[in-house]
Amino acid sequence: MEKQEVLDYQRIEKAIEYIRKHFREQPTLDDIAEQVHLSPAHFQRLFTNWAGVSPKKFIQFLSLEYAKNLLGEQKLSLFDTAEKTGLSGTGRLHDLFLNIEGMTPGEYRKGGLNLEIHYEFYDSVFGKVLIASTDKGICQVLFTEDEEKALAKLQGSFPKAMLEKKAEPIHLEALRRFQADPNSEEPLALHLKGTPFQLKVWQALLRIPEGRVKTYGQIAAEIEMPKASRAVGTAIGSNPVGFLIPCHRVIQSSGALGGYRWGVNRKSAILGWEASRLSE
Repeated sequence: MEKQEVLDYQRIEKAIEYIRKHFREQPTLDDIAEQVHLSPAHFQRLFTNWAGVSPKKFIQFLSLEYAKNLLGEQKLSLFDTAEKTGLSGTGRLHDLFLNIEGMTPGEYRKGGLNLEIHYEFYDSVFGKVLIASTDKGICQVLFTEDEEKALAKLQGSFPKAMLEKKAEPIHLEALRRFQADPNSEEPLALHLKGTPFQLKVWQALLRIPEGRVKTYGQIAAEIEMPKASRAVGTAIGSNPVGFLIPCHRVIQSSGALGGYRWGVNRKSAILGWEASRLSE
């Protein structure tokens, strides 16, 4: 990234962090702009360009009550509302364009022996991410504040694989899924290391539309294992490709957001971002 782009990204990252912590206070545009030392007008343009929605709209949807409202039986989901009013919600369901290929039992058992993995670190609106891939597809997406720890996690997942720090076109295609309008309907290949049960759970997550949430129990019922809610939660927690497989769309039966591998603040921010996109 160019120096100015890096500076802009850092400002947006700081602004989103401020919004996460203070959204219940309904901060004004002036309040947020002051945190990043920009004029309100300049900040408004910059934030909308990076996040795809205005700061005001982002705040409106960044609420823990958002998840509870989606579960209300008497209310239409944001997805259904978008569809009924002719908005482009269905066209933005980029998760439907991901193809999962599980690693072979041999690859799984051998810890990635003879597997070549290319990785690079990138900036996203939800923080820095490590994106890694094999010749068959994306194998890991990790949010991180510490590159060394993220790399150690990647190596730990594939202890015998050959890792090389190298950007690949498929990384950029994955990164586009973080943008407000991916502008792509090309399938994105995922090459995942998981048990048959985990793969089944992850495939169920991909069927949750953007703007919707489900409970752990609902996922368990969907894969025809209604008593396996706890095991489903474990499989969701081990999702190797954050955001691409939307584990952030699974919440507790009470409506609470529950835990998230990369932090509840980030989970609520992603849900708010998705909701604000569908309401445009």
